[in-house]
Amino acid sequence: MAEFTLSTQRQFRRSTPARWLVQHVLPYWYLVLMMLVGAFGNAALAAVVPVYIGRAFSVALAHAPDAAQQMLSLAVFVALSQVVRGVLQLGRNFGAELIGQNLERDIRDELYLSLLGKSMTFHSLQPVGDTMARAINDVREVNLMFSPGVNLVIGSANFLLMPFLLAPRYHPALMLTPALFILGYALALWQYLHELSPVTDEVRQAFGYLNTRLSEALDGVETVKGAAQEYHEIGLFERNAQRFRNAFVHQGDIEARFIPLLLMGLADAGGLLHALYLFRQGALQVGDVVAYFGLLQLFGFPTFVSLFAYSQVSSGLAGARRILELISRENNLDQNLEGYAAPLQGSVEFRDVSFAYPDGERVLDGISFRVEPGQTVAIVGQTGDGKTTLTRLINRIYDTASGQVLVDGVDVRDWQLESLRSQISFIEQDIFLFSRSIAENIAFGRRDAGREEVIAAAKAAQAHEFILSFENGYDTIIGERGVTLSGGQRQRLALARAFLTSPGILVLDDSTSAIDSATEDKIQQAIAAASHGRTMFIITHRLSQIRWADIILVMRKGRLTAVGTHDDLMRTSPAYRQIFDTN
Repeated sequence: MAEFTLSTQRQFRRSTPARWLVQHVLPYWYLVLMMLVGAFGNAALAAVVPVYIGRAFSVALAHAPDAAQQMLSLAVFVALSQVVRGVLQLGRNFGAELIGQNLERDIRDELYLSLLGKSMTFHSLQPVGDTMARAINDVREVNLMFSPGVNLVIGSANFLLMPFLLAPRYHPALMLTPALFILGYALALWQYLHELSPVTDEVRQAFGYLNTRLSEALDGVETVKGAAQEYHEIGLFERNAQRFRNAFVHQGDIEARFIPLLLMGLADAGGLLHALYLFRQGALQVGDVVAYFGLLQLFGFPTFVSLFAYSQVSSGLAGARRILELISRENNLDQNLEGYAAPLQGSVEFRDVSFAYPDGERVLDGISFRVEPGQTVAIVGQTGDGKTTLTRLINRIYDTASGQVLVDGVDVRDWQLESLRSQISFIEQDIFLFSRSIAENIAFGRRDAGREEVIAAAKAAQAHEFILSFENGYDTIIGERGVTLSGGQRQRLALARAFLTSPGILVLDDSTSAIDSATEDKIQQAIAAASHGRTMFIITHRLSQIRWADIILVMRKGRLTAVGTHDDLMRTSPAYRQIFDTN
């Protein structure tokens, strides 16, 4: 399930990283074919060189009258074969690189769509730094797994076969050394990958943790500096970097003990000794010995590149496992494309609603109330009483653990998610603004809005005046998260953004906390004007806003202790009177 998908989005079987990657590669079968043909042709034509050099030795030692002509012909053929080999090698490398780049793009798209489709429960628990490490570094590792990783693996596999396939042309017994080497190589490679796999996983995890803590430190740099904790954060970063370094060194230690390097030396010595023995027996000519030993040298390429290539493949698979784990993480909300969709009237009803975060204690317990269209509801209580969480259930940012939330008489789970959320606007206490122009931030919920509509919304939110004070006005680019603006300016832009969407339900989560008294009066007038014809929920401690609410909900430790108007609650609710008296 997902909160957001595209109709063109492909579905993949995600049982294992290898199967998932194969499904991503299948659409590019023609590039795979190009790579395979290029790899085989490259290896076959590489084997031409020692074969024809051996033949040239035989011609030279035979002292034939036309020896010079024959050797020239052999040299020309070798040269032409290597030109063709270069073209095939280009095709192999080009195909592998295209596969890797396409795969990186496709997987990054799939991961991004998956992250957009995850619920807020997921995003609340998943560290941003680790997500970025997977989305950038791990996806890049998958690319490198194919080019150069798989590219070199396929190329080296063909080089392994050539000595075994061509040895019988000289003597059937000469197949023994290539066969033993291939067997030993396969066993050593299995042991190498078995030992390397958990270490590459640890390298990727260590990098993800390092990136997570770095992201947190930079995101909270003001807090770090305000508490004079720079030295502590430096020490923490150094320890995390040391863990990453140690994992990488461990990987290097395993690579340094790569046994096929030893096996290649033994194969060269054993194969040469075997060929010389057959030469002494009269079964081979000198040219045959030279050619056979040249074929054995082809083992050098797969031996040396496998030290790097298989390590790259292992790192790519480790990255794929981390990406797949993130994509496959359970998501408890779906977009319900076939669900109810209609203009929102604004009635809201909670029926015995309870809610708890995963592995956490219950936040809301047995909440029941009803709001008619156009009414204004004030929600009051102490910090941690569940006020914000309650409003997040209305547009299904979170789903209830039990009970029902109904909007216009329809369970929110039966609404089409996009239709429901597009008609409900939130203005939060912690305003999020994008690193874009002021006009783009105001029009974020309505991309088709014209400049005049944007200006009208800004005026309604009392933001027009301060926007014009900037040199570029509405085209001013604001800093990340709006750090170049004051708290009051950020909240007024958020109000303008909400006003522009003209929602059926508007939720204000302590949205005037950072506004001075003079501006608050203007904002109150704007909110009062905006409240006509729409349902409004206000989470606030300001008495001026509480007083004119049609309904007041009094929250206490996740429970609804009282419901009524201000005058009613002052007479009947000790908890409300305490809040009022405190204010």
